[in-house]
Amino acid sequence: MAKLLYSVTMSLDGFIAGPGGDMSWLTAHLGPNPAVEALIADIGALLVGNRTFGGDDPHRGTEREGKAFGGGWSGPQFVLTHRPPDRPVPGVTFVGDLAGAVAAATAAAGDRYVNVLGASVARQCLAAGALDEILVCVAPVLLGDGVRLFDHPGGADVRLERVHVSEAPRATNIRYRVAR
Repeated sequence: MAKLLYSVTMSLDGFIAGPGGDMSWLTAHLGPNPAVEALIADIGALLVGNRTFGGDDPHRGTEREGKAFGGGWSGPQFVLTHRPPDRPVPGVTFVGDLAGAVAAATAAAGDRYVNVLGASVARQCLAAGALDEILVCVAPVLLGDGVRLFDHPGGADVRLERVHVSEAPRATNIRYRVAR
């Protein structure tokens, strides 16, 4: 059965995107990362938030623009949104509710991971008890503002169990299991 894993690169001060969703900061921190490469091989489907799907791309202006993991992965994508586009997008299914999106993505993933992309959809999966793991690649940069890895107004006490820590040339990878 598929597990849901939220994977993300984060600045040391806790931001996954700069102000206004700017992802240009990430370009300098992309590169060889064995933890990410191993994850990509284990992904069966993507569950993507609408802002992430239609947002800024760190590969903008290159042949890798618009491709999952810069073209390193291909397969079924499920976008959680209440505003699907007028025209179909090949390989992408737009789903209007979280439960339906999780069910469709896990069915498509089989026994591989559903990789969750986007802070809002990850927070919703966590609140619903559907998120199993988190992989954070911490980049050596301070952004000072932007989209946080996890934002819960009023606070939250989400317990995590560290599974693995590894180094890559441009990031420190920390993998957690969501404690139940």
